[in-house]
Amino acid sequence: MADQVLGTAEQLKDPNHTPPLLLAIPLGVQHVLAMFVANVTPAIIVAGAAGFGFGSNSPDFPELLYLIQMSMLFAGIATLLQTVTIGPVGAALPIVQGTSFAFIPIMIPLVAGKGVDGLAALFTGVLIGGMFHAALGLVIGRIRFALPPLVTGLVVTMIGLALVKVGIEYAAGGVPAKAQGAESYGSLASWSAALVVIAVTLGLKFYARGMLAISAVLVGILAGYGFCLVTGKLTLEAIGGSWSNAAVFALPMPFKYGFELSIAAIIGFCLMAFVSAVETVGDVSGITKGGAGREATDREIEGATFADGLGTAVAGVFGGFPNTSFSQNVGLIAMTGVMSRHVVTIGAIFLILCGLMPKIGAVIRTIPIEVLGGGVIVMFGMVVASGISMLSDVTWNRRNMVIFAVALSVGLGLQLEAMGTAPGSPDALQHLPDTLRVLGASGILPAALIAIVLNLVLPEELAAEATDEVSGGLSGKGSGLRGDRP
Repeated sequence: MADQVLGTAEQLKDPNHTPPLLLAIPLGVQHVLAMFVANVTPAIIVAGAAGFGFGSNSPDFPELLYLIQMSMLFAGIATLLQTVTIGPVGAALPIVQGTSFAFIPIMIPLVAGKGVDGLAALFTGVLIGGMFHAALGLVIGRIRFALPPLVTGLVVTMIGLALVKVGIEYAAGGVPAKAQGAESYGSLASWSAALVVIAVTLGLKFYARGMLAISAVLVGILAGYGFCLVTGKLTLEAIGGSWSNAAVFALPMPFKYGFELSIAAIIGFCLMAFVSAVETVGDVSGITKGGAGREATDREIEGATFADGLGTAVAGVFGGFPNTSFSQNVGLIAMTGVMSRHVVTIGAIFLILCGLMPKIGAVIRTIPIEVLGGGVIVMFGMVVASGISMLSDVTWNRRNMVIFAVALSVGLGLQLEAMGTAPGSPDALQHLPDTLRVLGASGILPAALIAIVLNLVLPEELAAEATDEVSGGLSGKGSGLRGDRP
């Protein structure tokens, strides 16, 4: 795609270059297609956890449409902040923003079983966490030392591990079907739809090229959607009913779900803002290296962080979820070789238009839960893989092995224990205040805090006899992924 029609080699590396409009429009829409499914998935997961998602038969089910609408609208607005910029806000780079997976393990305990009533505290937390995130732009360069790959890789891996269970539940028939003990849960009919999605996605990822490979998850979900239509799991009448009952155009409502201060929500969103900020720093660096062959400037990193936080704060006011830069679009820029921020601006406008038209969300919500399950199995698995990729940059000496081992054991242990405990039953954190119970049950925040603190306070080298016992005598004996020895 990087040819003279789009511009010269130097122009393609320039964020301010605008390719011819007839080519810029499909390039911009391409960016939206690459992130579309991942962007609306968190809204569907949070609604399901709250009790008014797919298959719930809740009278509040239509609220899911609004959450999907806000996910699209504020992803577009946050992307515009990055590309067009307002003063110091925005990197002036082709950064695509979208709803962050990182916050899902924090949001699920906040809304679990509470229905729409749980959303007031959640979105208040999004608002305050977003303002805190924006403030990180003032110091992001000075706090990066506290978040090396050992910490960020651990956190991203933990996020993925917390989410993979959701994908399996969706693919088997959904949480409501499981809770009701439905015979259809885990049936071949349920799994077959998910397996179609996974098979098509993997086939395109490995054997297709260009946009088909980039949009493999989206095409896989469309294939699963068609499979459900053919097999009768989804009917045209259901799609038509959802379409006809949705408005053509609707504006967002400020504080639609109210305003409620929750210490657990505020602390959770503020702490996870560190992770999101570091993720954005990595994406900005990836864009400038992959698209322009240079390092990101301090101004670009700070502006991107400001836009991350401001976009999240504004979204929280209207019922949108936390936003962050989308890594898959970094890869898309490297593939196309087009660094133009104006191309991504076109994609942002397309997202905003989608967010203002509820009929689009009405079609999305007709996707069978099993089909979505196939998609999120792949997406959440990729989150785990991304975390492991980050960890491959760690020098696995004895010190780092102990930090990782302790943080993972405590974090994952708390997470699994909370998942396996029935509501109202005793759990490992029952003697803590409610705020700390919610934060601890996520597993991610305890793991992150332990890793950060230990990384800052432990000496660079630990005594060999102290760690050989912990690692079974294997620490430092292999070459590892990097090929160097401690």
